[in-house]
Amino acid sequence: MTLAQLRVLLAVVEHGGFTAAADRVGMSQPAVSRSVSALESELGAPLLARGRDGVTPTDAGEVVLRHAREVLRHFDLMRTEVAALAGEVTGTLRLASLPSATGTLIASQLRLFRKRHPRVAVRLLEGSDHEVRDWLDQGVVDAGVVTLPAPGLRTAPLDTHEMVALVPSDHRLAGAETVTYEELSREPFIRSTGGCARVFTEVASAVGVRLDIAFEAREPAAVVEMVGAGLGVSILPTVGLPEDLRDVVTRPLSPPTVRELAVAVSASASPAARALLEQIAGG
Repeated sequence: MTLAQLRVLLAVVEHGGFTAAADRVGMSQPAVSRSVSALESELGAPLLARGRDGVTPTDAGEVVLRHAREVLRHFDLMRTEVAALAGEVTGTLRLASLPSATGTLIASQLRLFRKRHPRVAVRLLEGSDHEVRDWLDQGVVDAGVVTLPAPGLRTAPLDTHEMVALVPSDHRLAGAETVTYEELSREPFIRSTGGCARVFTEVASAVGVRLDIAFEAREPAAVVEMVGAGLGVSILPTVGLPEDLRDVVTRPLSPPTVRELAVAVSASASPAARALLEQIAGG
């Protein structure tokens, strides 16, 4: 068993199959297949199930993947910590972001980071707030954009922004100066599953309101389209809202509701992750 075989196995799973993995690791597809087969032969168990819908890990594969991530993380950490002793940050920064934050908040930070640390390769994943926390806990990523509070993680504040009510432009609340949670509770509600729901759900609970969840959608653009179609009302953060809201208007919430985002790293963060955290903390 080699580190190269473990990297190939991870690439197959994380990039959706043998062809994509071959492009990622710079090998031919037959070579990727042989590498996985050799690993399966050595361990005496099939690691991947191949079907019409793609490649999925078997139970044995899940065990191997969990250990492979840890082995590779420690190997990369060893190399980067040795380089850090000489004052140089190297290695790979695996960063997870919320889709709404990538272009608006993270892209500029990454440009500065690459300028300061050109020998660090950056791998960016996008997911919901819950997925980012899971990836941090499992060691899949070194750093991630999370909604505060984030107990158990070292964080650096990234941005604080308001959340607003979304209603159809012809809705009775479209001209209101502010919209209350109680007023929203009387309408079918479209909940975003991308990570911001925890913020407004806690506020709703604090004011004694239960929102009538009629639909769910992950992407802000999908939520906007559903509100515009008259399917209900919603709440979204101002960061990441589509520029063209068409048949939708936004109104301030009462009580005012804000979301605080931060970049978080685990206690065993790599030098690259610590460098990013220090950059953001330093403004």
